[in-house]
Amino acid sequence: MAEHHITGGTGDTPLIDAATVVLLRDAAAGVECLMVRKTSGQAFGGLWVFPGGRVEDADGTGFEGARRGAVREAAEETGLVLDAEALVPLSHWTPPTTAPRRYATWFFVAALPDGAADVEVDGGEIGDHVWTAPAEAIARHASGEIEIIPPTWVTLQRVADLTASGTAAGTVDAAAAEEVDRYFTRMARQGDALVTLWQGDAGYASGDADTPGARHRLVMDPDGWRYERSR
Repeated sequence: MAEHHITGGTGDTPLIDAATVVLLRDAAAGVECLMVRKTSGQAFGGLWVFPGGRVEDADGTGFEGARRGAVREAAEETGLVLDAEALVPLSHWTPPTTAPRRYATWFFVAALPDGAADVEVDGGEIGDHVWTAPAEAIARHASGEIEIIPPTWVTLQRVADLTASGTAAGTVDAAAAEEVDRYFTRMARQGDALVTLWQGDAGYASGDADTPGARHRLVMDPDGWRYERSR
């Protein structure tokens, strides 16, 4: 298991390298992504996520190790065999230094390979799966039907924006044409809402979500989450 510490962090909680893949397929209603539900009693138990997990020593290190780790985890959790070279980087997430578990995670996107078998969840770590339009998953979260964490929510929003081409392959191509987003998360509060701040937000340096100016944040308002980003 690859671990390292962030320069300038507390030094108490190591970062664990991880990788996940947003797998897309073409459906009658548009582009869908694969989501799986972690079983209780483990990290992120009960949450809906994309297939993925820790990068193991056998996967290697760095970017290529993360791609191989994402492929291995997808095979273990869903039975789907992917090509590491086909995975396009979408974003990289670094949790706040205060988090009890810190997974530094690469998010990749890929189209479901031609002739792929049906999804077969392992029944251990993964209890269920669903193919869903990204916007539908966001709506189900807003209604309280499913639980997801901020990186998943933001990724769903971004993939929804990228699906304008109308095809899984076109969505992957659109992602490949954009810069890879890097999120170094800082937590704050704004009224009753918990806020995740990222670089580019006026309140990022101070940790004050009320600081006026540019925005790059997810406001987890009890009445509905919203992503704010100044362009």
